[in-house]
Amino acid sequence: MKQAEVYLYDRLAGILTESDEGYRFCYDTAYLASEDAEAISLTLPLTSECFTDKVLFPFFDGLIPEGWLLNIAERNWKIDSRDRMSLLLACCRDCIGAVSIVPKEVL
Repeated sequence: MKQAEVYLYDRLAGILTESDEGYRFCYDTAYLASEDAEAISLTLPLTSECFTDKVLFPFFDGLIPEGWLLNIAERNWKIDSRDRMSLLLACCRDCIGAVSIVPKEVL
């Protein structure tokens, strides 16, 4: 199982998890309780319910680089292009925009 902390403007917004069943994104309860909480994407509106899918949510998949930058990431980290979660974890800590993806240690 792989997990990532999802930050919006340097604030923990939620947790993205990949398991054998697929993907799950849940907003952090403290983030939801804050007055200035905002959704990370129009396709992932603020809710206390978790989002689940068999494939990586398009919003997160869209953060992964393409073209020559993706080729460099695949070669340097030896990541298969079909392993979208590993690419997200390796490449999206400091993406363009307000969202950052930080690998979370799974105990």
